[in-house]
Amino acid sequence: MASNDANGASDSRRLRLGVLISGSGSNLQALIDASESGHLPGVEIALVVSNVAGAQGLQRALKHKLPAMYLPWRHGQSEEQLADLLRLFQVDLLVLAGWMRILSASFLAQFPRRVINLHPALLPDDGTETTYTTSSGTHIPVFRGLHVVQQALDAGVPVTGSTVHYVTPEVDAGPVICRQEVAIEPGDSEETLHERLKVVEHRLIVEAVKKVPERGIF
Repeated sequence: MASNDANGASDSRRLRLGVLISGSGSNLQALIDASESGHLPGVEIALVVSNVAGAQGLQRALKHKLPAMYLPWRHGQSEEQLADLLRLFQVDLLVLAGWMRILSASFLAQFPRRVINLHPALLPDDGTETTYTTSSGTHIPVFRGLHVVQQALDAGVPVTGSTVHYVTPEVDAGPVICRQEVAIEPGDSEETLHERLKVVEHRLIVEAVKKVPERGIF
């Protein structure tokens, strides 16, 4: 990935995003829309990569004339190829937007605090606690891993939400960049709750991309 030189020469260029997807790419579309509408000044999407050949997100990228490619995911090989691509395209910040593969500690060590993830549940500030205190003071479990929307419904909690966080070797446990609560309504199914979460996710992913450079990471 690109980095600042001693003279700060890279400060004058745009922040280059890499986006990893595995599915429809609706969060990628939120980033595209924000970039094209001027809500992400100084930011450009430099590369889109999917581990699924037929992912709709690839078509979204191509429609907007963004570099996009399919990268078959093979243990011990694909991460090296991905790292090479990120360097080739001079990616500054890697966004996991519906990416369904875990990145290894050795990969993340090459790009410290350069990888962020969107998680459809509420994570605590430091990412490591097992409970989360909601805005109303209610303590709820922290849901990590897969199927967290259904986990929240099964647990009977009154609220869930979405979080954008830095990626660490521990799954869904990195420091939080931003998040928003979403109330669980009577009769909610996984599908209806997920649809409301998506609306929040689309805003949060843009907010997070704005916040990372503001915090002086780059």
